[in-house]
Parts: sequence; C-alpha cells; structure tokens
Amino acid sequence: MILCCGEALIDMIPTPTGSGPDGFVPHSGGAVFNTAIALGRLGVQTGMLTGLSSDMFGRQLAESLKASHVDTSHVVLSDRPTTLAFVRLVDGHATYCFFDENSAGRMLDQADFPALSSEVSTLFFGGISLACEPAADAYSTLLARESRGRAVMIDPNIRPRFIKDIVRYRSRLDRMISHADIVKVSDEDLNWLLPSPLSLHEKVSVLLEKGPSAVILTRGGEGATGFLADGSEVRVAAERAEIADTVGAGDTFNAGVLAKLSELGCLTKAHLQNLTTDTLRLAMEHGAKVAAVTVSRTGANPPWAREL
Repeated sequence: MILCCGEALIDMIPTPTGSGPDGFVPHSGGAVFNTAIALGRLGVQTGMLTGLSSDMFGRQLAESLKASHVDTSHVVLSDRPTTLAFVRLVDGHATYCFFDENSAGRMLDQADFPALSSEVSTLFFGGISLACEPAADAYSTLLARESRGRAVMIDPNIRPRFIKDIVRYRSRLDRMISHADIVKVSDEDLNWLLPSPLSLHEKVSVLLEKGPSAVILTRGGEGATGFLADGSEVRVAAERAEIADTVGAGDTFNAGVLAKLSELGCLTKAHLQNLTTDTLRLAMEHGAKVAAVTVSRTGANPPWAREL
C-alpha cells in the first residue's frame, strides 16, 4: 500500500452564478489528498493518513476518499474545523487564500498516528502539511521512525505564506529529504529552497547530495527532467491539453509516477537505489499523461485508469 501522509482540505472554486458575482463551490482537495485520490483511481492500493473533521466538509472529504477506493483506516477524526482554500483563477492558473487555524489537519500530534502495518510499503509526503505546525513536526517524526525499508517520495509543493519560521522549515525539510528516495520539485520550489545564484542543474545536485536516489524537476508546460544520483538525466515533454485550470496538476503527476513505478515492481528502496533512466522515463511520461487529463477539467479531478 502507498500511504499518502498530509493535508486534506476543501478547495472553494469560483463558479458563475448566472447573475451577480461568482459563487464558490466546495471541491475536495489538498495536495496530498489529490495524490491519494489519483492513485486510488489509477487502481493502486492506496491509503491516506491525515486529520479529518467531523463537520460537513470533513464528511465530504471522507466520502471522496472512499469513492476513489482510498483506504481511510489511518485517518484521525476530530471535531476541529476543516481547512478551506479559496481559489482565484487567472488565465487558468490558481492562487490560494487559506483558512487553516486550529484545523483538524494542522493540529495533529505524533501521538495521534496509528501504528503502520507491514502492508504499508511506500510513504508519500508533501504540501502545506510540511509547513504547518504542529502537524509538520509530527509528519517529520513519523517519516524518521517508519521510513526504514519503505520507499519514500516527497513533494514539498512550497507555499511561502504558510512558512512562519524559514530556518525551522528548511531544517525540517532537509531531514525529511535525507530519508527520501524520490524528491519532486517545481522550478519555483527549487529556487525558493536554494535562493543562491546557481543554475537549476546545480541546485538539483545539492538536493541529490542530501540523500535521495532521484530528483524530478517540473517546469510546467516545459515538461520535466529526472536526475539520478549517478549523474544521468532524462527529459519528458509535457502532454498537450486544453487547460481548464491547473489545480492538482502536480499532485496527479506524482500519482502517475508512483503508479507506474508500482506497476513495474520498482517501488521499493532497493529498486529505487538502482533506478535506470528508462524506468524513470516511463514513470514520468505516465505522470505527464495523468496530469494532462486533470488540467483539462475544473478542479482537482484526476482520471480513472479507464480514461487513459
């Protein structure tokens, strides 16, 4: 099972009302949640570890997970509110305004997490859950405790406005990356993490020195480049699509990569330490295909396997 560890929230998507200003329609979302949903729809055995509220939005999130065949046995329920992300779309590209104080996801403590069984073979972390304390520290502790023998992928998906203590955040992320086998970053993420006058290639080398076997750098419409620890590289073009919006694009790319690696029997620590460029290319191409379907429709609405 791939266990996706991190935030689940409600994306409030602007929608025409027919008269007057746009209204907002609640869509289930969150970076890690989107990856879990996409994996479930792609037919991969998937679970989610997150904090969900008992409010109406929390129930919506739980129902969305179950509808996409995502195991919810690791979900932690509470009566705290659900995180809300109000989305503003400009030429199909999304910016966000978050309401996350005292939320069910943010207030998780490591003592809340259930023990992980041997069925969990892979851990995925990312999103705002790596920045918002106390949950961020809980996820970091979980990774350090449970990563031995399990494959790990991280996508920090950095939202600077959530980062209250930059030094503390960088230190936490460095520790987590040292346990990761695959790190996916956008060019914006990488430039924020390493704001030095280095090339993107040199910045990727800095990440690889921290311990992962592979770094995948995405650049929107310019596609993605995969870098292996042995210095080899692979480039994959973005799949062309008519864009409705970009909500969840990177999240479903992650799911496509993980799904293909799982299908190929390569989603283990041992295999990832000896990953070939051919295998990485297949995984990234699948990620691009899955993401192209998602951006062609409103909100984070990943495709089912039959749609590919």
